[in-house]
Amino acid sequence: MRIGSYAVCRQGDRVLLARFVGRGGVRWTLPGGGLDHAEDPLDAVRREVEEETGYHVEVDALLGVNSQRRQVVRGGTSIDHHAFQVFYAVHIVGGELRHEVGGSTDEARWFDVAEVAALDCFELVGIALELDRRRPPSGRVAPQPVSVRSGDG
Repeated sequence: MRIGSYAVCRQGDRVLLARFVGRGGVRWTLPGGGLDHAEDPLDAVRREVEEETGYHVEVDALLGVNSQRRQVVRGGTSIDHHAFQVFYAVHIVGGELRHEVGGSTDEARWFDVAEVAALDCFELVGIALELDRRRPPSGRVAPQPVSVRSGDG
């Protein structure tokens, strides 16, 4: 099981994304990632956004969660992978946009929300944007269509 916290950071019609570099290539994702041992998800999202983008953020709202089980091929071996993702709406309180060096992402960039569907993104991006748009009381939405490949995530 992998538990991760992810930020939906918007400025008007723009959303902040980070470009993930993994075994399966590069894909856009939300700033965020896995929790360290004993780390609170809210603390993790603040840390991850700063690491990947240079921005300091505060959390505005818990948008919801996604729990997903799937078979992932890594190193030629099929793995039963369970991802539990926590999504937060955040706003910037400091810092400056920069790219992460030596981490899992190599670029951070603002995109118009309308552009996101044409990007090669992890499925969690579509889920989070739908949670942000709808704000469902259950904190859950159906998986959203995006360009997805097997591998990391």
